[in-house]
Amino acid sequence: MENPPQIAVLGGGIFVRTQYIPRLAEISHLFVLKAIWSRSQESANTTVELARKIFPDVECKWGEDGLDEIINDSSITGVAVVLAGQFQVEMSLRLLKAGKHVLQEKPAAASISEAETALSHYNSICASIPGQPIWAVAENYRFEPAFVECKKLMEEIGDMMSIQVIVEGSMNSSNPYFSSSWRRNFTGGFILDMGVHFIAGLRMLVGCEIASVSAITSHVDTMLPPPDNISSVFQLENGCSGVFVMVVSTRAPKIFWRVVGLKGTLQLERANKEGSHGYQVSFHGADGQCKSSFYPFSGVTEELKTFIHDISQATLKKGSSYEAETRLSFVEGARDVAVLDAMLESGIRQGALVQVKKF
Repeated sequence: MENPPQIAVLGGGIFVRTQYIPRLAEISHLFVLKAIWSRSQESANTTVELARKIFPDVECKWGEDGLDEIINDSSITGVAVVLAGQFQVEMSLRLLKAGKHVLQEKPAAASISEAETALSHYNSICASIPGQPIWAVAENYRFEPAFVECKKLMEEIGDMMSIQVIVEGSMNSSNPYFSSSWRRNFTGGFILDMGVHFIAGLRMLVGCEIASVSAITSHVDTMLPPPDNISSVFQLENGCSGVFVMVVSTRAPKIFWRVVGLKGTLQLERANKEGSHGYQVSFHGADGQCKSSFYPFSGVTEELKTFIHDISQATLKKGSSYEAETRLSFVEGARDVAVLDAMLESGIRQGALVQVKKF
């Protein structure tokens, strides 16, 4: 590839080490990894050491000085922001203001009010910078082949009658994210941090926005931040209703989306086949037959590939605004947060009906 874009990664945590570096390694021919930054020198060194096995020339940056060097380096066009949820929006806006394209890890924001303020800042940045910087939010579920395939199959189930999203998670002490301090000090805790994935999957499948919700939340497992359980009824803008049930930690994890239509039923379930993690998609058609397929996970690789393609194209068309992939847009991420924000608010209000904020 001629003049591949140069990118930097901000963050040296678990997700950078276990997902970003291995997934970026799979597509290393598409870009140059210029730098990895972390708040502390120790964290930066550990992460860079790991990355240098694949990216021998990556530079190690840390602290405020290292961050300034990345911001002022005009050769770096794209930055992945993989930090604690409380700091991501502020950091993303700082980079966007400097003209960098940003891929920010989910959730898009910690609350609706933060998302609204952030969008307003972003719009004013875009108005003052020619060739508007891209603000993408990493939501790998929108790029998982299983969801892409199910989206096509939805046309065959006819009018939707009922939807179920059941999430029985496994966020216990053996999970590497269990002791992550920022998630414990985050409004909505693991429900918001993990839940945006399941809402993203739901919204993608039904192809329709959620208009209102009513939810009951509870806090049972004191090892987890509150709330750790949510049971919600929701209604789509097209009138169809469904249930969203999420338990942060169970002994028997199970995650599935099920949509019942007039002509058929579609179910997508987290599964493991021959040691490969992914999704089992089952389609029950009008003929009574059930077709089933397994799709291994590859969403993180696909979203990174898309972001790199977008920044390459935006650089080529500099000066004119480039239409980036909508599945990565900050607005899409904000819409996921809006649904959970409404559910959490309803939970605080003992199940009161709450309208979902529109973006």
